[in-house]
Amino acid sequence: MYPRRIRTRGLAAAVLVFAGAVVASLPSASAHDDKGPIVIGHRGASAYRPEHTLASYELAARMGADFVEPDLVSTKDGQLVARHENEIGGTTDVSTRSQFADRKKTKVIDGTSITGWFTEDFTLAELKTLRAKERIPAIRSRNTLYDGRFEVPTLQEVIDLTRRLSRELHREIGIYPETKHPTYFKTIGLPLEPKLVDVLNRNGLNRRNAKVFVQSFEVANLKELNKSLRVPLVQLVNGSGAPYDFVVAGDKRTYADLVTPAGLREIRSYADGVGLTKDLIIPRDSNGFLKQPTTVVKDAHKAGLIVHAWTFRNENSFLPADFRSSTDPAAYGRAFEEYDLFFKTGLDGLFADNPDTAVEAKVKR
Repeated sequence: MYPRRIRTRGLAAAVLVFAGAVVASLPSASAHDDKGPIVIGHRGASAYRPEHTLASYELAARMGADFVEPDLVSTKDGQLVARHENEIGGTTDVSTRSQFADRKKTKVIDGTSITGWFTEDFTLAELKTLRAKERIPAIRSRNTLYDGRFEVPTLQEVIDLTRRLSRELHREIGIYPETKHPTYFKTIGLPLEPKLVDVLNRNGLNRRNAKVFVQSFEVANLKELNKSLRVPLVQLVNGSGAPYDFVVAGDKRTYADLVTPAGLREIRSYADGVGLTKDLIIPRDSNGFLKQPTTVVKDAHKAGLIVHAWTFRNENSFLPADFRSSTDPAAYGRAFEEYDLFFKTGLDGLFADNPDTAVEAKVKR
């Protein structure tokens, strides 16, 4: 099922101490284990700590995640840092820093007008003076306890952390970086790809058996990276719209075209897997209830691609209506039932804000 340049490793176990309780032996499948889907800590353990912080990544690893996922954007001086978006007004305390008030701007990012503060207008040294905060405080109010405690990390710091944790936990923690807005960053003279390749090369991670995946919602940059990276590449596919590089190039294809059998075969020519939004695997109706699964997982496997799904979260506001526990959007619903249903489709991995729940669901499936 897995492409040629993906290798197999063994299982390991960890004992997790969380919230004052010991959770016994959470077995965790390593990077390319055939015995179960891999668990990717989505922006770390972002249900429990502000996303894209070293604290969030560390907690994900300790909860049993096989990989942590840093989304990558560039600073003014060309350093790769972990933020979900280059606009950082919602994930840092930059709006409270009077010295940066004049940095607030309105820009068009991938065709959308956005007002805020952008990483490309800050040097790394300036970004390091900021502190992270919870992105969705109305849903995850407990995470606001940690507002102001953590820096914006660099990709190198994430790699250093995973290496330390790999030694401490006696199992290898992988990284699963995403290039964010690659066409935009290229147009402003801060292309992400050469920096990413350089960091992976310097750390000895540009090799076939490295525990690394590289992902992107765009296509052209993955095709370019395929020429210089030996690690698996993953084409991300949204439920609507089109890759922005297609839009810029006047290519009329959409994400829907990418998940046809022909589209999946083309993806296999430059990538090893697809990262699919859950709705492409099991769609929802207009009321949020699940419909019948599609054939996309089977079709992708037939094309020789692995399939990783995003994003699994425990709160009612993110769950299908079938599994909500109440009308409280922040309350946890019946997440294990959702996992069980999606595992039956044959997924090879998944992204989870609650890695501990994902690991428990995998163990007990």
